[in-house]
Amino acid sequence: MNKDAPILQALVVEDDPDAATIYASALQSVGFETEVARTGAQALEQLKRSAPALLVLDMHLPQVAGATILDYIQANERLGDVLVIIVTGDRALADDRAFQRRQVVQILVKPVTYSRLRDLAQLLKLSNWGAHHE
Repeated sequence: MNKDAPILQALVVEDDPDAATIYASALQSVGFETEVARTGAQALEQLKRSAPALLVLDMHLPQVAGATILDYIQANERLGDVLVIIVTGDRALADDRAFQRRQVVQILVKPVTYSRLRDLAQLLKLSNWGAHHE
């Protein structure tokens, strides 16, 4: 890994602790620095403080739903460059056009494996940030 390459931030929003650990580990393996939010409310608090390059978002969360978090991201200009990977156990959601928004780059149906998320994150990293991200 290039020591001069910028550190990209990722936020994992997932209430299942095992899934959150898998997702965070997969992102870390390709060079993302990760934070984990276990509730929608925690996610909103973290998004108010910082704008991650990548957000892995479970749609069914305690306190604040994933759809509300997506709305918040889209309404906040500071978060305009955040790329979102939705993870959900709801197969119908994957076909729901309401969630096929500009910043949503992929909708993954659970179970999501370590290797699948790792490979997707690596592809996104190379194609969106490459060596030019500052």
